[in-house]
Amino acid sequence: MKKIILSLMVLSMSLFAGTINVAVAANVSYAMDTLLEEFHKTNPDTQVKVTLGSSGKLTAQIKNGAPYQLFMAANMMFPQNLYEEGTAITVPVVYAQGSLAMLSNSQKDFSKSINLLKDQSIQKIAIANPKTAPYGKAALEAIKNAGVLADVEGKFVYAESISQTVSYAVTAADIGFIAKSSLYSPKMTQYKEGVHWVDVDSKLYTPIDQGIVIIKNAKDNSDAKAFYDFMLSAQAKKILIDFGYMVP
Repeated sequence: MKKIILSLMVLSMSLFAGTINVAVAANVSYAMDTLLEEFHKTNPDTQVKVTLGSSGKLTAQIKNGAPYQLFMAANMMFPQNLYEEGTAITVPVVYAQGSLAMLSNSQKDFSKSINLLKDQSIQKIAIANPKTAPYGKAALEAIKNAGVLADVEGKFVYAESISQTVSYAVTAADIGFIAKSSLYSPKMTQYKEGVHWVDVDSKLYTPIDQGIVIIKNAKDNSDAKAFYDFMLSAQAKKILIDFGYMVP
């Protein structure tokens, strides 16, 4: 009986050996499969479990003890907060800079830029919740700085995350503020620049610095350190650039 129990314990340990849990801001979801494929070329035995969500909600989960070893946020504020309270053990480092785009399921006159939002044809505008999603905060900032907030605020349809905003933009709303990285998904190839989407003027919002930290429960976890180092490597940066990000 003891041999059976011991065997089960060894089997259980082997099943979970080399497994790390990574909390990832939703905007990175489109690049994640390619990033993991590249990571596994040099770390084939490390299993990476990814949980996607808004940075604010993932931060709350981490503070409540969720067993993540790494956190890839969509801004620097949330990982900085975790570091200052001792939940994260590494200083937040920028791994990518995100950017905003406006997307519609139908052809729009994007020559009007952000003033397009005031058109009568635009009745619903999808943005991510600015309280929990950095891309939503940046979208709200851009709308404010463009001087159109008072005209369009009543049209807002809030999504829980930036990935949900993409869905809203092409279904429940007339237009939406999305992460430009989402446009590099194979599922988005039917949307054409200047016809269905356009960049939001980067001068209208604060650069979206996206930060990564190691959580304290991964202090001696070599697999977590390997993935952390990979995300700051030249290989990962090239992939992030391919998905529309800027990198430091």
